[in-house]
Amino acid sequence: MAVDPWSRPTLDDLRVVLESIGKTDAVHDRAAERLDLSVPAEVITQRGSSVPAMTREISRFGIGLLHRGSLQLGEVTVKMASDTREYKYLVRLEWCEPCENGMFISGGQFLGKQ
Repeated sequence: MAVDPWSRPTLDDLRVVLESIGKTDAVHDRAAERLDLSVPAEVITQRGSSVPAMTREISRFGIGLLHRGSLQLGEVTVKMASDTREYKYLVRLEWCEPCENGMFISGGQFLGKQ
């Protein structure tokens, strides 16, 4: 069975990508600590398209995502849900790069809650 090119990446997909990226000893000049966070998410593009994703990491200022297919840079809405609540954030997607298995990693800055 073929994989839907726009389906949500699985936790195994995320693990493979994170292992391929690996940890570096490089010092990053970041204003906030980043925490690993692997939860289902949905990216709503400026055109209204919905792209299933998984979060990779999160900080007070931004978020990292894993998804199938490239996303256009600019403002998007990122939706995440817990067992009891749904969270919606306006995010300025600042970068998007291809990675393992035809997937993409991207990251952006929080612009506000919706």
